Amino acid sequence: MVKAIRIHELGGPEVLKWEDVEIGEPKEGEIRVKNKAIGVNFIDVYFRKGVYQAEMPFTPGMEAVGVVTAVGPGVTGIKVGDIVGYAGNPAGSYAEEQILPASVAVPVPPSVDYKVAASLLLKGMTAYVLLRRCFKVEAGHTVLVLAAAGGVGSLLCQWAKALGATVIGTVSSEEKAAQATEDGCHHVIIYTKEDFVAKVNEITSGKGVNVVYDSVGRDTFQGSVACLMSRGYMVSFGQSSGRPDPIPLSDLAPKSLFLTRPSLLHYTTTREELLEAAGEVFANVASGVLRVRINHTYPLADAARVHADLEARKTSGSIVLIPDS
Repeated sequence: MVKAIRIHELGGPEVLKWEDVEIGEPKEGEIRVKNKAIGVNFIDVYFRKGVYQAEMPFTPGMEAVGVVTAVGPGVTGIKVGDIVGYAGNPAGSYAEEQILPASVAVPVPPSVDYKVAASLLLKGMTAYVLLRRCFKVEAGHTVLVLAAAGGVGSLLCQWAKALGATVIGTVSSEEKAAQATEDGCHHVIIYTKEDFVAKVNEITSGKGVNVVYDSVGRDTFQGSVACLMSRGYMVSFGQSSGRPDPIPLSDLAPKSLFLTRPSLLHYTTTREELLEAAGEVFANVASGVLRVRINHTYPLADAARVHADLEARKTSGSIVLIPDS
């Protein structure tokens, strides 16, 4: 038996229960991992609320780093004692130990601290997909990052600046504005004090931006679209304020806009794609392009408090859960 956070009903943070679970031994193609650090992401909140569906009861969490404690039949390239990370499916990382398909585990370089890796892998690979696959950011581009002080937003700003783009970021407070500037934003807009659409228009002299990365959703979607230049890309990758209202296809026509709602899972469907994405992330950590700000570390048992703080916008940067054992 191991301890894990379990969800038996949808709702607020209070539905996250600390319980004993039986996980068994790895079967064909599987490994057993003792988690050392667990990343917290807003998608965990979506699953808890039912925005995304999961079969009840379930253990949330889609990112962790740990040590391999057992290897099932048919597994090659991974052995007991290896430090591995995973990000994405299957959910279940809010646990002291878990069973994983060996195909989703990636080796964590010894040079990367396990807390850094756990806080970075899902968000880092998401940033890679957004910046290099959905729309390939290059020198001379202007990008708008909403929630620039968040976990993914912080990485987007750092990486986009390193690629030579002009980075505009929106944040909710002076404190987060300072962080966004530190992370590479050339222009920071405190959206609680000024209209971000008008400010982007001013910054770009009316030209607009090449791409918007919007994880906020309903509250900002229309404004984000308005910030785009002709043939610009609207990349909607989250909905922390709620699901955006439907948009008529004809609304894209006046500026020949592109609209996409990407999922990391669709860009890492093969082992090769997964290893490439993880490799790019770890290489940019090693080179100093990406710096992770782990501002919050909580015991795994306190996951309910973590979700409450996350939804109340009391957090910035990355959050890591540490198993007690």
